[in-house]
Amino acid sequence: MLDTINTGRSHRVGTTGNFQHAMRANYGEHEVDNYYRQVGATYRNPHFPGVRACMFTWLERWWAREKAVLEGRFPLIFDMACGTGEVTVTVYEWWTSGGSRTHSRPRRPSSLRVQGNDVRTQGLDVTPSRVLAQVPKDLLIMAADPYTEAAYMERTMLPCAPLSFREISEGALPLKVSSASSIDGGRGAGTPVGADPSAMCNIDMVVCSFALHLIESSSELFALLWELSTKARWLIVLAPHKRPEVHDFCHN
Repeated sequence: MLDTINTGRSHRVGTTGNFQHAMRANYGEHEVDNYYRQVGATYRNPHFPGVRACMFTWLERWWAREKAVLEGRFPLIFDMACGTGEVTVTVYEWWTSGGSRTHSRPRRPSSLRVQGNDVRTQGLDVTPSRVLAQVPKDLLIMAADPYTEAAYMERTMLPCAPLSFREISEGALPLKVSSASSIDGGRGAGTPVGADPSAMCNIDMVVCSFALHLIESSSELFALLWELSTKARWLIVLAPHKRPEVHDFCHN
């Protein structure tokens, strides 16, 4: 099932490590692939506050609907085209806060690093005494990005597979899966679980943040969406605009 969330934010936001203020100018001057190859280690998503707000809203809605379906199973979340971990960080915040955004000042886990001007845990209580009835007892997270693997790992201390959209559409998935509880315990990337590829056919949620519109070929987009539909229950697309348009695929 596809759930599209629009942040309503402009491309024109300056961010250190991203060359120019306007992403369209970066793409036009360097082309998409070359641009991300050059800035992959330093790239920062300037829209992180919007990503975070949308993900918190979605996760609360999702958990209210899905907790009965999971029946005690730990949900598996795939951060696809993960960038520097904006979605992973937000999912972890939601889990540690018990799903509530109205708590007091947070305590940051030592294994999740803070970068520059990131707006992360403001107003959240991320203590171990979370309300387990409001969130899963644990979460499983896997991530992939062909350009920002090093930046993601540096920020989150979690593994990231250097997989492209095309490779994922051909069936490839990350082999290392981390648990939220391993982050909480400071073990991070040292605790891969569920490396059996057959277990990856039961992904609860794929999140793609500010990246799916970069697929210019409709046939490649269809191939990716089709492959994900065979493995995942939910696809969450976060974008600053209405692209890509996938409704035609859904009706065919």
